[in-house]
Amino acid sequence: MGATSHQAGAAGRAPTADRPSSLRNVVLVGHSGAGKTTLVEALALTAGAVNRAGRVEDGTAVSDYDEIEHRQQRSVQLSLVPVEWAGIKINILDTPGYADFVGELRAGLRAADAALFVVSSSDGIDGATRMLWDECEAVGMPRAIVVTHLEAARADYAQMTTVCGEIFGAEDPDAVIPLYLPLYGPPGPDGHAPVAGLLGLLSRRVYDYSSGERVERDPEPAELARISDARSRLIEGIIAESEDESLMDRYLGGEDIDFKTLVDDLERAVARGTFHPVLMAAPATDGARQGLGTVELLELITGGFPTPLERAAVAVTAPDGTERPAVTCDPDGPLVAEVVKTSSDPYVGRVSLVRAFSGTLRPEETVHVSGHGLADRGHEDHDVDERIGTLTSPFGKQQRPLTQVIAGDLACVAKLTRAETGDTLSAKDRPLLMEPWPMPDPLLPLAIAAHSKADEDKLSQGLARLVAEDPTMRLEQNPDTRQVVLWCLGEAHQDVALERLRTRYGVQVDPVPHKVSLRETFGAKAAGRGRHVKQSGGHGQFAVCEIEVEPLPPGSGIEFVDKVVGGAVPRQFIPSVEKGVRTQAARGVAAGYPLVDVRITLLDGKAHSVDSSDAAFQTAGALALREAAAEARIHLLEPVAELAVLVPDEYVGPVMSDLAGRRGRVVGTEQAGSGRTQVRAEIPEIEIGRYAVELRSVSHGTGRFTRAYARHEPMPPQIADKVREQAEKGT
Repeated sequence: MGATSHQAGAAGRAPTADRPSSLRNVVLVGHSGAGKTTLVEALALTAGAVNRAGRVEDGTAVSDYDEIEHRQQRSVQLSLVPVEWAGIKINILDTPGYADFVGELRAGLRAADAALFVVSSSDGIDGATRMLWDECEAVGMPRAIVVTHLEAARADYAQMTTVCGEIFGAEDPDAVIPLYLPLYGPPGPDGHAPVAGLLGLLSRRVYDYSSGERVERDPEPAELARISDARSRLIEGIIAESEDESLMDRYLGGEDIDFKTLVDDLERAVARGTFHPVLMAAPATDGARQGLGTVELLELITGGFPTPLERAAVAVTAPDGTERPAVTCDPDGPLVAEVVKTSSDPYVGRVSLVRAFSGTLRPEETVHVSGHGLADRGHEDHDVDERIGTLTSPFGKQQRPLTQVIAGDLACVAKLTRAETGDTLSAKDRPLLMEPWPMPDPLLPLAIAAHSKADEDKLSQGLARLVAEDPTMRLEQNPDTRQVVLWCLGEAHQDVALERLRTRYGVQVDPVPHKVSLRETFGAKAAGRGRHVKQSGGHGQFAVCEIEVEPLPPGSGIEFVDKVVGGAVPRQFIPSVEKGVRTQAARGVAAGYPLVDVRITLLDGKAHSVDSSDAAFQTAGALALREAAAEARIHLLEPVAELAVLVPDEYVGPVMSDLAGRRGRVVGTEQAGSGRTQVRAEIPEIEIGRYAVELRSVSHGTGRFTRAYARHEPMPPQIADKVREQAEKGT
């Protein structure tokens, strides 16, 4: 590619598309620090959408414009940057590279039709990027690779392309091949020769950026020799992956295939998701209007990446689950759009980033909002009609008005007060529902408490808005520990949640130690006598009861048995004794945790014809249970989780050793695809409070796990004693 010139889109107006064929939706993915946001700015500059400082008209950044991103110096949310190139509207989706924000990444993958993997020539490819490549491959998403940080002293483009071929093309080495070779400039004082241009392998042309402008010329003899050596493998790879057998016969027969035919085959192979070209890019230097390789990258996106028309038909159902015909990318078809991101604007209110899959969205029309499947994370199921507000095209902090959003396009919708991320928008007279995309489970708990009484009054509403924006966050009101817990994906995710609560919703909270739901039970049979006798003028209080407590099998709960004979405790007060012992059991008898799995038998007691009462026997029952506990060994029961850890084979040993150090019991391992193993274990929940963070360290960011409650079982005595000491100190 690279043989034609293109006109950039004009700055100051929102790029628009009147048909799906003039749209491209591409998501940039890669590890944190790979240079995705810098690349977005370079592409926007080349397309004429921003100035040389990468800023829009109001001076703000085109991506990473959120104040939290400025403070943390990294992307924390999905950003949409629409640009125009050669009459094509390109929706560039910039995603965070840090693992804590993988929910934003998956939203970007849902909204896009192709992925651009950004890898740093100086940092290499991490395990998480490899896993993401495999996910895209499983669904056949078209992918290309762009190598960045070419200016780094240790950058080696040739070595990086080899690494890309070994990792991304492990199953098919002919599917990952560079389209260009680097043209090096004179070495600097440190001996490092910067990349100053590109050698086009298909066009056999040189694109020299050394002057600050893109200058096209014929190759010199030495450059032509480099091109010829690499060109044959590229052509063979393109023809093989495009499955053009007639062209392969012509090529093997010695025919010189013309440039246009090769480009057509390249575009066909890329769009099919079978060929993944490697390119390079660098931001514009001082005074330059174009970054190195950005023109070539925009050419690939507009010519080689698929249009929304090439996306498979979208499966839909009615909100009640009844099957409906799949919808295709037709602006005149039934309306089906999906909320891929929800955010709050202090002036506009809730803003929904929407991808239209079918039909056409128009301002001020009434749509049906359907959402299901995330009730366990604090998101209500709902089927409601809502009137949408304005339609806008985001550009940095700006919102540029649109008259419509056709199938295949992305835009922001204002004033959808009920719609949340993952919800479907459809016609009110023909409601439809898309299956939500898979969300990662938040497995790192953050217990919080309001900082002041004023914060406590606003906490509930602030938390509700927070989880409505982020479906990878789960809100829990734990009835056992009486804690408010935000389940997040990692520590950075936690930091962003706390900052958004403070800055967006004006709620200051304090993190507190997270508690697990412990239980208590009797280790052996014991007896207790509860005597509540008081005389203070008038009616006194008189109640005596004698009980026996014995342990039951796990899961039995509290069993109350009446064995009183002779009316020692009048029949009307026996329920009072039961209520008293059950209330005390809920409060705990040793360290303040609920008592479970015991049989409490009422054997005897005494009553007074005047002074006995319901309240007196409730108190006596509680006293009897406490006395029995004082005479017995009370076991603390801790919750045990079933853990399933998925890691590459090379990390199985370290993961199993780590689990053993946490009192975990490995119950089995099994192969889970090529080069990956699932380790199943049972482990006390108190030992895995931070496992979401610690597994990343053990597995170098490649491990995943799920957890499920299994049962409660006795805690080791030495650990139980420490818990009791803490309870006595009130900590």
